[in-house]
Amino acid sequence: MDSWYVDDRCTNCDAARQFAPGLIGERGGRSQILRPPRDEEDMRRLHAAVFACPTRSIRPVSGRPDETLDPFPMALDDRVFVCGHNSRRTAGANSYLLVRASGTLMMIDTPRWSRELAERYEESGRVTDVLLTHRDHAAHGRRYADHFGARLWIHEGDLDAAPDADRVIRGLGPTEIGEGVTALPVPGHTEGSVLYLADDRYGFSGDSVYWSRSTGDLEVAESVTWYSIEELAASLARAAAQVRFEWILPGHGDRRLLPAGEMSARLRALAERTGQLRPRPVDFTAVRW
Repeated sequence: MDSWYVDDRCTNCDAARQFAPGLIGERGGRSQILRPPRDEEDMRRLHAAVFACPTRSIRPVSGRPDETLDPFPMALDDRVFVCGHNSRRTAGANSYLLVRASGTLMMIDTPRWSRELAERYEESGRVTDVLLTHRDHAAHGRRYADHFGARLWIHEGDLDAAPDADRVIRGLGPTEIGEGVTALPVPGHTEGSVLYLADDRYGFSGDSVYWSRSTGDLEVAESVTWYSIEELAASLARAAAQVRFEWILPGHGDRRLLPAGEMSARLRALAERTGQLRPRPVDFTAVRW
């Protein structure tokens, strides 16, 4: 099989490593190929990384990636798909499709914009809502919402990033988005960060909380907190007392499925740990992926 490499456009966003652990790792502050693919399963995982990478930095030494091995949207279970095709304009963040009981979809944050991709996502169902978790992921929200004829949502704290949003979430209390779907504001990473909750199973956390492979636990990106680490600690404490879910589905960092009781306990512990943190300078290299 071909040898592969990661070119120097890599921004160390971690997206590719989530899809191909063991094949792609972090060395020297960027992704690197750890070993070549050995079989068809390796090739599938490697191509998932290829088509998630926002800078298209993962390349075979000869030829091009196989477009027929693009797996996105990729099912995580029967109700959630990860969109892939992450965008440089959202710092390489993951985005998701949530299937509702009616067969319609909600998109949480967005992949890079292209009409071809939008039409591909529509094959899974009609998208009624585009939910933005915060300002950093707002870049393509309006384009996707207009294409789908969907409502665009954002919190008032980050409204200047999407001033033409159709629905504005206000205050700190929960807001019903649709049947079984609630928006819970969690200011901290940004003033308008939101945790979207669905069916007591899914927690779409944007950049507020993620699963760290290096620590094996829920974490906050304390070194990339734009608004207030103290506010984030308070937000997590409120959330831990109110919410119940099994999947943590972040924009950055890894995903994880745990029993709801264990996830709640870990969220409470994270709130306590975050309460001990103090403001620090922004440092992207200090995030514990």
